[in-house]
Amino acid sequence: MKQMLVYLNGYKKESFIAPLFKMLEACFDLLVPLVMADIVNVGIAAGDSRYILTRCGLLLLLALVGLACSVTAQYFSAKAAVGYATALRHALFAHIQSLGFSEMDTIGTSTLITRMTSDINLVQSGLNMFLRLFLRSPFVVIGAMVCAFTVNIQAALIFVVTIPALSVVVFSIMAVTHPLYKKVQGKLDKVLGLTRENLTGVRVIRAFGKEASETQRFEETNGGLTTLQLKVGHLSALTNPLTYVLINLAIVALLYTGAIEINVGRMASGDLIALVNYMNQILVELVKLANLIVQISKAVASAGRVQAILNTKPGMAFPQVITGKAPARDGDAVRFDHVGLTYAGAGAPSLTGITFTARRGETIGVIGGTGAGKSSLVNLIPRFYDATDGAVELFGRPASAWPREMLRSRVGVVMQKAQLFTGTIRSNLLWGNRSATDADLWAALETAQAAEFVRSKPLGLDEPVEQGGRNFSGGQRQRLTIARALVSKPDILILDDSASALDFATDAALRKAIAALPGSMTVFIVSQRAASLQHADRILVLDDGHMVGCGTHSELLERCPVYQEIYESQFKKPSELLKGGAPA
Repeated sequence: MKQMLVYLNGYKKESFIAPLFKMLEACFDLLVPLVMADIVNVGIAAGDSRYILTRCGLLLLLALVGLACSVTAQYFSAKAAVGYATALRHALFAHIQSLGFSEMDTIGTSTLITRMTSDINLVQSGLNMFLRLFLRSPFVVIGAMVCAFTVNIQAALIFVVTIPALSVVVFSIMAVTHPLYKKVQGKLDKVLGLTRENLTGVRVIRAFGKEASETQRFEETNGGLTTLQLKVGHLSALTNPLTYVLINLAIVALLYTGAIEINVGRMASGDLIALVNYMNQILVELVKLANLIVQISKAVASAGRVQAILNTKPGMAFPQVITGKAPARDGDAVRFDHVGLTYAGAGAPSLTGITFTARRGETIGVIGGTGAGKSSLVNLIPRFYDATDGAVELFGRPASAWPREMLRSRVGVVMQKAQLFTGTIRSNLLWGNRSATDADLWAALETAQAAEFVRSKPLGLDEPVEQGGRNFSGGQRQRLTIARALVSKPDILILDDSASALDFATDAALRKAIAALPGSMTVFIVSQRAASLQHADRILVLDDGHMVGCGTHSELLERCPVYQEIYESQFKKPSELLKGGAPA
C-alpha cells in the first residue's frame, strides 16, 4: 500500500488542504451547541430578544463559513482523488504493457480489466471520502466529548462510555467485512470473464444453440456474486442500527442524568440541550465514519488487488543495447538448438527438442495438427516467450541479447487472430513504421493483396476502422494486418496462419508477391493448408510438440508419415485422381 502512495505526490497540497478545511468546518459545528445553550440560558431566560437575534446571526455566520469550508474541502479532495486515480491508472496500464505473454496468460484479461476499472474506481472513491472524513469524524467525536466536559462533568461521563462502545461495534464490523470485499471483487472477475467470453463468442453460442446453458452458467456465477454481496451488505448494514441503539440509549441516560443535575441546580436547561446536540453530532459522525470504513474496506481490498498487478514483475528482461559476441554465421537468420517450451502452469511441454536453421531469404513452412505447437514455435522468434530448454538465435546472437525495440523492428509478426484498432486504415498501417510514406503504405497493401478493396473505399487510406475492425470482413482484416507487418520492412516475417480466411487464389498471389519482395527477408508461414506450404524452401512438420519432419514438399511426401497424412486428408490420392476425382 505504501508503494501506491507515490502516485499522490503531485497532489500533496490538495491532500493537506482538504482535511484542513474539514477540520475548520468541524470547529464551527462544535460551536453551534454552545451558542444554542446561550440562547436558552441567557436570551430566553431573560426574555432578551436582541440577545436572541444576535446569537441567531452568529449561528447564520457559522453556517455560511462552515459551508464555504465544506465546499473548499470537497473541491480539493475530489481533485486529489481523481488525479491520484488517473496517475494510478496510467501506471497500471503502462505496467501491463510491460508484462510478457506468460504473465498475461497467467493473470487473465478479465481480471486486468476489472482492476483497471472497478478496482481503481473504488480506490478513488475511498480516497475521496478518506480525505474528507478521516480527520473530521474523529475530531468531532473527541471534540464533542471535550466540550461536554466543559458543560457538565457528571453528564459527560456518559460520553466516555458511549464512544468506546460505538468504536468496538464499528471496527468489529470492519474487521469482518474487509476480507469479504476481496472475495466480492474476485467473484466480479469471474462474472466479467464469463460476460466477455459470451460476447466475443456469441456467434458460436448461437450456432450450437447453447443460449440456455450459457444463460444458466451466467446466472449461477452471477448468483454467487449476488449471494456474497448480500452477505457482506447485511453485515455492513448492521452498523447503522447498532450505532443508533447505543446512541439512543446514551441520550436516554443523558436526559435522566441531566434532569437530576438541573433539579439540584448544577446545570441549566440550555446545557442539557447542548449535551443532547453533542450526542447527536457524535451519532451523525459515527454513522459517517462507519460508511467511511465500509468504503475504505472496499478501497483497501481493491488497492491490494491493483498492487498485486504492479508487483508482478515481467518474466523477461531486455538489454538496452546489443549484447553478446559478434555473429559467427552471417547467413543464418534463425537458429533453434534443441529448443523446448513449457508454459507456466502447464503439465507437459508444448515443444521438445526442436532443432533447425533458417537461412536469410528462405521461406520456411510450419505445419501440423491442432495443438502441435506451431504458434508456440514461431512465438519464440520475436521472443514473446523464452525457451525453457535449448537456445534460440537470431542473426547469430541469442534472442535474449537483442533490445526489445530492435528485435521487434526486425521481426514482423502477423498473429492468428487479425486485430485492428479504432482509427483509420492509415493509422493502423503506421503501427509498422510511424515514418512510412503513402507510397510505402500502398506498396505494402499491394503485396498483401489489399490495395484493391482499400481503393474502393470512399476515403481510401483514411477510411475509418471500428473497434476490432468489425466493419471489415475476416479476409480484409487479415490482409490489412499482413500489410501492417510489411510496412516495417522486417528481416523476418512470420505469418501465423494469417491467411486462413483467404481463398486459394488470393493466398497464392500473396505468397508470390512476398517472394518477389527485394532483399533477403526470411519468411515463416504457419498454415493448416499443405497447398500453402508446398513451394516453401523447407517445411517443418510438428506433432505433439516434436519436430517429426523437415524438408521440401516432395521429400516429406516420401518419408514423413505425418505430412503424408495431412496432405492426403486435403488432397485425394493419385490413384483416386486417375479415376476422375478432383482435389478435396
